[in-house]
This record gives sequence, structure tokens and C-alpha cells, in this order.
Amino acid sequence: MVVEMNEADKENLELSLLLKAIEKCYGYDFHNYAKASLLRRVKRYLSLHDRENISDLIPLFLHSDKAFGRFVQQLSVPVTEMFRDPDFFRVLRSQVLPILKTYPFIKVWHAGCATGQEVYSMAILLEEEGLLSRCRIYATDFNDKALGIAKQGIYPSRNLALYESNYKDSGGKFSLSAYCHQMYDSIKMDKRLIEKITFANHNLVTDGAFGEMNLILCRNVLIYFNQTLQDRVLTLLSDSLCPFGVLCIGKRENLRLSPVAEYLDIIDRCQRIYRKKV
Repeated sequence: MVVEMNEADKENLELSLLLKAIEKCYGYDFHNYAKASLLRRVKRYLSLHDRENISDLIPLFLHSDKAFGRFVQQLSVPVTEMFRDPDFFRVLRSQVLPILKTYPFIKVWHAGCATGQEVYSMAILLEEEGLLSRCRIYATDFNDKALGIAKQGIYPSRNLALYESNYKDSGGKFSLSAYCHQMYDSIKMDKRLIEKITFANHNLVTDGAFGEMNLILCRNVLIYFNQTLQDRVLTLLSDSLCPFGVLCIGKRENLRLSPVAEYLDIIDRCQRIYRKKV
């Protein structure tokens, strides 16, 4: 008996086989990514690389590390900017940094840091509040290309006006020119900021807890995961917080249904900022 499959069923089967092949060959587990988002990105990869079917990617990735590397880079397309969501940074300045000031040494983790603009924004905030000298910032992502950009701290100067506007709206005290240098058509973040940041590859899907942090920021990452993976990542983040540590997630994200919710108090509901209970 021949079972006829519609196009959607074939597509889902091909996607499942592709994900199994990727996990077996490279150790990346994308099974619990939000399916609609994952499917859009796979189809975009197909169109950019002149492939017709999702199943065509299986032999391609199995025999080409470079092709798979390009896929990973596209899958984690970084969308970020300096002081993105200025209201969030205002709340950090007024409600979170006073908490951090009570610690002799401060450890901050930016999980899913992309190309690093928000990491440097945090470093600037800490500098303006007199905390950077006793702080170490850990910035992680599983996209090595994005991490390479973040480590350099060099960004197109065409975005400077937007960055400056965000900075002012976030409560910035000076000008971004105090923290970066013009280089032809680029800006380079100041060395004193870069020296306080440790960049590293870390995969929230497969890797473990990341030390005991006073502050963790994982904004606009969970939206790409299904509920199962969201719960896993939130548990990892909670486990990486020290007692009374602060967790920040994106405004479109929610931990209300997560098993970690009972271990966290709300600092700011709108900005999704929480503090770990003892």
C-alpha cells in the first residue's frame, strides 16, 4: 500500500531527517527550535544557495563543513544595536545597578551576545556608574563569525547616529565618542571596555551552566525556541545565577509557565527583569 504525502508532510519529514543528520555529524541539536522560524531560515538558505529541496542539504552538510558553517551563521542571524530598547537600559541603571553596587566583584553574562553591541552598551553603563573596574563581563554565542566581530569591537559608523540616540534615551551621561574612536567609515570601541569582556563560544542548547553570575542578560533569544527548549535554557540561566542574582530576558519573552518562575522574584514586569531567591 502506497501512502501519499502532501507537500507539508514531505517538508516536515525532510526537516526532521536534516536535523538528525546535523546532530549526528556536528553535535548541534536544533530539534526544539520554533519550527516556523527554523523552516523560514532553512528555506532562505535553499534560495541563497540554489537548492530546491530541504533533503538536498543532507549530503551537502555531511560532506562540507564550510557549507554547514554558513548555515549556522545564517541560522543565528544577529539582530542587535547599541543600547537597543533604551527603556530597558534606563531600568538597568535605576533598579539593577544599585543591587550590583553591593558586591565587591561583579560577574555579568551576556548569553547570545551576537555581534556584541549590547555587551559594549552594558560595559559603558557599568563605567558610568563606577562599576566597570570591579567587573568581568562574559559574552557568549554559538556563532563564531558574530563572536569575531564582537571581539574586534568595530562597527559601521553609519549606525552611529542611531546608537547615539539610543544612548541618550537610555540616560547616557556623556557622548558615545567618549567610548569609541572613529576609523574611516567605522567606529572602534575603546580598549578599556574590550579588556573587561571575555568572549567565548557557548551553545545554550547543548552546553551547561556558566558559573555563578550576579547578572545574566539573555534577551530576544528564547523567542526562537519551543517551550521545551525555553524551559531548558531558563533552567540553565537560573542555575548560573548566584543567590539574589538578576536575570534579564526580552520583552516578548515570558517565564510565567516555566518551572524556574517560582525561584525568581519580579524586579520589573514590563522589562522582564527578575531576581533569584535564596
